[in-house]
Amino acid sequence: MDGPFSHRQRRHAAMQSASLARGNSRLHTAAATCPSTALRPRNLSEFRQQWRNGGPACVLGVGTANPGNCIQQDDYTDWYFRITKSDHLTHTKAIMKKMCEKMKVKKRYLQVNEELFHEHPEFLDPAAPTLPGKLAVVANVMPGLVAAAAEKAIAEWGRLAGDITHLVFATSTSAQLPHIDLRIASLLGLNATVQRTAICFHGCSGSSAGLRIVKDIAENNRGARVLVACADMWSVMDGYAAVPDAAQERYGIIGRALFGDGAGAVVVGADPRAGVERPIFEMVSASQATLPGSDRAVAAELTKDGMEYRLEFGELAAQVGGNIERCLVDAVSPPLGIGGVGWNWNSLFWGRHCWVVHPGGPAIMDSFKEALGLEPAKLAASRRVLSEYGNMTGPTTIFVLDEVTRRGQRNHEEGSCEWGLMVGFGPGFTIEVMALHACNGKSVRHQD
Repeated sequence: MDGPFSHRQRRHAAMQSASLARGNSRLHTAAATCPSTALRPRNLSEFRQQWRNGGPACVLGVGTANPGNCIQQDDYTDWYFRITKSDHLTHTKAIMKKMCEKMKVKKRYLQVNEELFHEHPEFLDPAAPTLPGKLAVVANVMPGLVAAAAEKAIAEWGRLAGDITHLVFATSTSAQLPHIDLRIASLLGLNATVQRTAICFHGCSGSSAGLRIVKDIAENNRGARVLVACADMWSVMDGYAAVPDAAQERYGIIGRALFGDGAGAVVVGADPRAGVERPIFEMVSASQATLPGSDRAVAAELTKDGMEYRLEFGELAAQVGGNIERCLVDAVSPPLGIGGVGWNWNSLFWGRHCWVVHPGGPAIMDSFKEALGLEPAKLAASRRVLSEYGNMTGPTTIFVLDEVTRRGQRNHEEGSCEWGLMVGFGPGFTIEVMALHACNGKSVRHQD
């Protein structure tokens, strides 16, 4: 077993130590050359103003990545029951096949494959406590997947990885110390002085929570360039061999018919540099609301067999339909003066853009659309991501953001700048809302 203190990870620790030495050297050099008159505020208020940016945080680059194992939804049930040696469970297999047909998913990318069970036969043993082994697998492969997504985001941003000042990483399927954000920073070659923050167990709202936090970091630290990354690997953490009760078996079938694996990354910064950085969206406002009495609609916990979850999609769809308009009004009406109960929500992203909405599942998408009276095209990006990747939980919203960005680039309309909303759903039941202003490569304020 490739445990948490494997040779590969010790090698990365050595690389990180070397990076720390280089970072300290840079710090000493900077201290030696910094003018003595730099940043001498007369008072605390002036000091704060000197270190804050003047404009809103902006999305500067987006990237995504998936494991190499792609499974067509039509083939998934036969494949899954074969590799888990469960073909004798004919009744359960028939139920899962029908569930797969309902999800409106064409294919998914999964870290789990036949080779994994050859290397870890204990994962299929109901008597074996498999949580440590599954966490070790995730710790070994997730950093590379996140780095692949981050490299795409950094390339689109157009500057060096060494210019990243903060790293925020979100996941619900990894748990160890030090966290894997340390390995991500090492793989990307980030400076040893990069400020790291981990966000854990926010489920489907992981990337939305991360983007809300990095907005504040970017706007309150002059010159900050923040990399936010999110990844989940539910296929690894699943309790394949556990003997569930009837309810847990139902939840497991739903999750296996819907969940995929992936990683997403976004570079965020305020006051983009003219001629160097091309902002995609301005992150205008962000909010979070938790619906009282809904905390059991979606839940998960670590057990000896991996991750055990509860998914009540009927209840979730009802919660979305009954509360989404009020949440959107509360989020955007006071600060922006747009929106209102009964407002024409189709006017947001009125051009060829779509809403950036986490596609929890087809029932949730339908409930969202009906509650706001949206035209079908407004959720086209969300539905395409669900179809092509399944629900990857945390990083899914970044995949939708990437899809909307690509559509905007393909259908660029000179001079158009539209408002829009990014909406995430997560345990709690929590609704994250961020108001976006599409820049089309331009920003209202540039830093020279």
